[in-house]
Amino acid sequence: MNTWFKRLLAALAVFAVLAGLVQLNDVTKPELVNTDGRQFTKTVVMDVLRDNVQENGSRIGDQIVTLRLADGEEVTANCPNGLLFGTVCEPGMSVIVIASKTGSLASYTVYSYDRMTAVIAFLAFFALLLMLVGGKKGIKSVIALTATFACFLFFFFPLLLHGISPIFAAVITSTIVLSLTVWLICGPTRQAIAAGLASFGGVLSAGIAAEVFGRLAHLSGYNVPNIESLLFISQNSKIDVGELLFAGILFASLGAVLDIAMDVSAAAAEIHSQSPDKPVRELLKSGMRVGQDVMGTMAATLILAVFGGSLGTWVLDYVYDLPFLQLLNSNSLDIVIMQGLSGGIGVILTVPIAAGCSAFLLAHKRASVHETSPSQIG
Repeated sequence: MNTWFKRLLAALAVFAVLAGLVQLNDVTKPELVNTDGRQFTKTVVMDVLRDNVQENGSRIGDQIVTLRLADGEEVTANCPNGLLFGTVCEPGMSVIVIASKTGSLASYTVYSYDRMTAVIAFLAFFALLLMLVGGKKGIKSVIALTATFACFLFFFFPLLLHGISPIFAAVITSTIVLSLTVWLICGPTRQAIAAGLASFGGVLSAGIAAEVFGRLAHLSGYNVPNIESLLFISQNSKIDVGELLFAGILFASLGAVLDIAMDVSAAAAEIHSQSPDKPVRELLKSGMRVGQDVMGTMAATLILAVFGGSLGTWVLDYVYDLPFLQLLNSNSLDIVIMQGLSGGIGVILTVPIAAGCSAFLLAHKRASVHETSPSQIG
């Protein structure tokens, strides 16, 4: 096949994918909140007209401040004294303001400190550090992470709004993310195929384990704390909020499962390159030993990540000294257990899948080489 023809096919494939994504993202989002006449904009604090600091140092009430808008206009705004909204304004500070306009009337409320510079700088530092330490693979990892975020934003979320089952959409999205990540890091190799198959098997195992535990414990996606807001969304869209919890478990286990699959497949490939004549059974044992060494730490990493994400709930339960039966049967705690242990099961089962796929594919590669060697010698 000519090079120009391959490039033409690649260009047509890219064009088809982009056209499909454009069509997929042609969705109508339900209007959950009326935002007519309201916009967020960056401003600079010029002066504090009325402060809310008390003699003892505490702050009660709101600040009244003067802000300068992007067009140079100066306006008076209210700055709430809240933990979720507002900030402590000082002259020269850059803040985000909510501008609400109704006809000729306009009001301004400080929403938060302007964190855009800090967020972008932190993301850039992370990407630069990954590229400097990882070299070429670090650059590929940054591309893979960007592609992963794009898959969520331009593929998974639109699928939900089109009425696709969240679990089915999560499986498709996970497959795409796994394929892209493994292909970018490993290239089109047998190691990549083994890692991809093992990762998919591990993620699927985590999802099945969560589904089984949810049925046995009578847990569903309707037992989550923010169910009222989610139900309001489901009433105004095609999203099945009951499956979001289990779809989230698939994504939560994706990183850890991919990590251990790459470790096992890479170790098996290295062993095969040093000892090409190792039989399938020996390669399988070597892969299992490597997987067993990292399996415990990866499962612990996943469970600790889930624990850290729900630390506030754990602290509240500990301080309130809840009875054991109440604690063990609470929806919030059981959901955390389901998330952590389901992901751990996915990590554990990834090890034998990765070891088996790597041993089979590498042994098949060796057999193919042996089959062609006589003709090459002749």
